Amino acid sequence: MMSELEKLKAGLEYCYDDEELVAIKDNAIVESERYNNINPMEKEKQYDTLKKILGSVGEDVWIGKRFSFDNGKNIHIGSNFTGNYNLTILDIKEVYIGDNVMIGPNTLITTVGHPISPKSRRKHLASAKSIFIGDDVWLGGNVTILPGVKIGNNVIIGAGAVVTKDIPDNSLALGVPAKVVREIENDIE
Repeated sequence: MMSELEKLKAGLEYCYDDEELVAIKDNAIVESERYNNINPMEKEKQYDTLKKILGSVGEDVWIGKRFSFDNGKNIHIGSNFTGNYNLTILDIKEVYIGDNVMIGPNTLITTVGHPISPKSRRKHLASAKSIFIGDDVWLGGNVTILPGVKIGNNVIIGAGAVVTKDIPDNSLALGVPAKVVREIENDIE
């Protein structure tokens, strides 16, 4: 029989209040508090701490205070990254963020969802899908990225958007749900 963690990793529905999964989340709460309690003027200490708690981190990475996450080790961030204040990444599954990405304040990136069935929700069931964010992406403030979404390279997601589906390269997407409203130039190719 599979453990709940094995189910999660296999992409199956799992029970989120399983003891092993709760221990991972509890550790993430402790690690996020450790990061958030570093003096913001101690940039090198912040960066060194991110390298310890996240899965991988490129060069020149900054995340503002009140950074929250569910695991930490499932977050992979490229170089030249800015994560503004109150960034929440629910990394039950992997979140891959490319190079030259800027994320506005109060943004939520969530790999986890719950069943439509109230009977299943009462059993504390969940499912999770990885998220991929390409290079040269700007997420405006108060953006929400839902499970399984792939955002291409050179994409802007307007403030307040809820991204429920993949967004192709060189796009500006706005709204709830986010829709591509126009193509944008890639002037670095």
